[in-house]
Amino acid sequence: MTDAVSSRTPQQALAALLERHAPQRLLLIGASAFPALAAFEAAHPETRVSRAAPGPLPADLAGQRFDLALAVDCLEHLNKAEGTRLLAGIRNLNASCIAVLADPVASGWSDTDFYALALQASERFARDQQVLKLYTYDVREYKQVPDWLNARFWANPENFGKYWW
Repeated sequence: MTDAVSSRTPQQALAALLERHAPQRLLLIGASAFPALAAFEAAHPETRVSRAAPGPLPADLAGQRFDLALAVDCLEHLNKAEGTRLLAGIRNLNASCIAVLADPVASGWSDTDFYALALQASERFARDQQVLKLYTYDVREYKQVPDWLNARFWANPENFGKYWW
């Protein structure tokens, strides 16, 4: 991502993200709802949306798996240690795809704090003096398969993919 400001609004970016992933089970962590989610829920009534306030996940949600987790208006209400534990726990245990919309100034987070959690900077939004950034994580896009990981470099190519130890 460059430091260029996106031509979309944060709501448009979140709506596009929801449509792209089309989650059946969605986790929303935040202090408030947002219009893009309301529109998505109206268009996809089969999607099960679970909501949590900023902070540690409640026990009933902490043990569940979600297709997508969204943190909107969340990190601004937590200190950095709590936010790090929350995002790392969700990434490791609850969802293979995460999107975080945050105000870096209000939350006290920098790009490197997100990079340390394997999130990528996706888009930057600016209005007046406020800047919001969208960070995403998708385990399927996290690391590309190395070119050496194939039968050509295997000691016994006929056994590639058959045995695991």
